[in-house]
Parts: sequence; C-alpha cells; structure tokens
Amino acid sequence: MHDDADCIFCKILRGEIPCITLWEDEATLAFMDINPANDGHALVIPREHAKDVHAVSEVAISATVLTAKRVAAAIDAALKPDGINLLQCNGPAAAQSVFHYHMHVLPRYEGDDLKMNWGMRPGDMEAIGKFAERIRAELG
Repeated sequence: MHDDADCIFCKILRGEIPCITLWEDEATLAFMDINPANDGHALVIPREHAKDVHAVSEVAISATVLTAKRVAAAIDAALKPDGINLLQCNGPAAAQSVFHYHMHVLPRYEGDDLKMNWGMRPGDMEAIGKFAERIRAELG
C-alpha cells in the first residue's frame, strides 16, 4: 500500500499511534474520532495513502464507502441517532485537516447544533445552467 511517513493516519495504520478500532479489513480501517463532533463519531480510511478525493484510487474509494456504509449501520443500530452524515472533505476551505482521504461517519441528533448543514435558498437558474455547461465540458 502507498504510505506517507508523516501522515497521522498512515502512522495509525502502521501501529505507531493507537486508535479505538471499530472495523478493519484488507483495504480499510474504521476507528473512533478522538475529537468527536457528536458521540459515536467515527472515521473510515483506506489503507492506501491518498491526499484527497482527486488522488484516491477507485478501488480505495469504493472500499472506503462500503466500510462507511457498514459502520453507519452499526452506529444506527447501537446508538439510535436521529440521522447520520457521511462526510468527506477536500482541501482547507472544505475543513480537511488530515490530508489522507477519509470519511466521517457522524451521528446526528435533533438540536445538536452542528453548523454543517446549510439552508436552502433559490438559485439563479441561468447561472446554474452556465456552471453545468462548464462541468459537463470537463466530464467529456
């Protein structure tokens, strides 16, 4: 697997830093977040080091999502939250703080006051269409 000597998640994978493991397989590791936004907050990482969604392989991202789904089901059964966010951040502006692709499995509770959700506001349909044209051009 690809590895980064200075990456905290790679250090966890190598056993240099302890974690509270929830699940592991040949491709992923799921463990409790030590800075939880809510009780039961977990992280899922691929064993392959990749900085973000742009760098992660299709195999690693697929394995990570499947493990996140499994962990979300276990959190739902064990803790009975009101909802669960599967969150994945890319870059500092998106609040990525560890540059090893990962997913947060975040139990949500009514009134938990986390500021992650945004309100709905009508968009400018002409502008939305222009953004779509630019994005479609990149999709090929």
